Amino acid sequence: MSTAAPKSPYNVKNPFIAHLKRAYDLTGAGAAKNTRHYEIDLSGSGMEYLPGDSLAVMPTNDPKLVDELLSLLKLSGSEEVANPKGGTISLRQALTEVYSITEVDGKLIRSVAEKAGNSDLAALATPEKKEDLKNYLWGKDVLDVVAENPGASFDAPEIAGLLRKLVVRLYSISSSLRACPEQVHLTVATVRYESHGRQRGGVCSTFLADRVDESTPLPTFIKSGAGFRLPEPTDETPIIMVGPGTGIAPFRSFVQERKATGAKGKSWLFFGEINCSSCFFYKDEWDNYLADGTLTKLDTAFSRDQEKKLYVQHRMLDHGKDMYDWLEQGAIFYVCGDASRMAVDVDNALRQIVAKEGGKSPDEVNAYMENLKASKRYRRDVY
Repeated sequence: MSTAAPKSPYNVKNPFIAHLKRAYDLTGAGAAKNTRHYEIDLSGSGMEYLPGDSLAVMPTNDPKLVDELLSLLKLSGSEEVANPKGGTISLRQALTEVYSITEVDGKLIRSVAEKAGNSDLAALATPEKKEDLKNYLWGKDVLDVVAENPGASFDAPEIAGLLRKLVVRLYSISSSLRACPEQVHLTVATVRYESHGRQRGGVCSTFLADRVDESTPLPTFIKSGAGFRLPEPTDETPIIMVGPGTGIAPFRSFVQERKATGAKGKSWLFFGEINCSSCFFYKDEWDNYLADGTLTKLDTAFSRDQEKKLYVQHRMLDHGKDMYDWLEQGAIFYVCGDASRMAVDVDNALRQIVAKEGGKSPDEVNAYMENLKASKRYRRDVY
């Protein structure tokens, strides 16, 4: 299958304005977190994508947060500020659509410290105090910094000049264009948490969950995932897919594509979440793919369904002999999801399997893993 990104006129400066077609919860009642499925209409765009690509979405900030920030700044929001795209816009529009109010820029810290006469904060803004500043800002946003320094006063152009730009969010696409013409699907966990006495949420995940309906403009474009591709449909190379949580997204795209193209090779999916009853995303679809042979094997790990926590890396070790056999048959190993913990644990499990089932020394394991990567048979989409 071609790894070249289909040519598109859409990008960050010229996004396609899509609209939501359908959305529903993937998590059941009582789930510890909320994950949702979104279907976005691309009709008329001519937009193309391949399994492994991501969709860039430009969110807007929560209007309630914008109101709170304007109140703290003692500004009405009707003040005019420069529009980076040319001309002027109201401060309220700028704080809603242009600037990030959840991320704190060093320029803002220095300016607030100076205006408020806060020597402790000024000291944190020095290069040698980088870690201390990071700790101070943990779980805080622009509103927190302004609220903690009421002596710092800003006019509208000043505050706009001290904020970072709001940036697009990338989500792994969870649909195949062949299976779902003129639409794109996303699998998104809604980020909500409490910090410093306030309820907070992920900018884009709460935008999608709380403030988007069929009439809401959704500026979007495709980001190519050239390093995360399926083999050609006629290629009998087996594939192993490890995608806990929302890491399942590209593999739903993969399996839809393989069914649509009649792909030949074996396929094995590992999925993990908290509970089977409330978090088995797309269970009926996987059952159907197992029944018709599109999916060869499915192994799941629901961490809280037994006394001892169980994760995808444990399931891999349970099936180490079969996994090594698949690798020896030339299988491509894919993993998607959390980079800091899950991907590390999965990598360690894979190394243990190669060592045990292949009877290899640590140096031989390292060489085996390097060969997997060099031959593009170990592909990661981690974040």
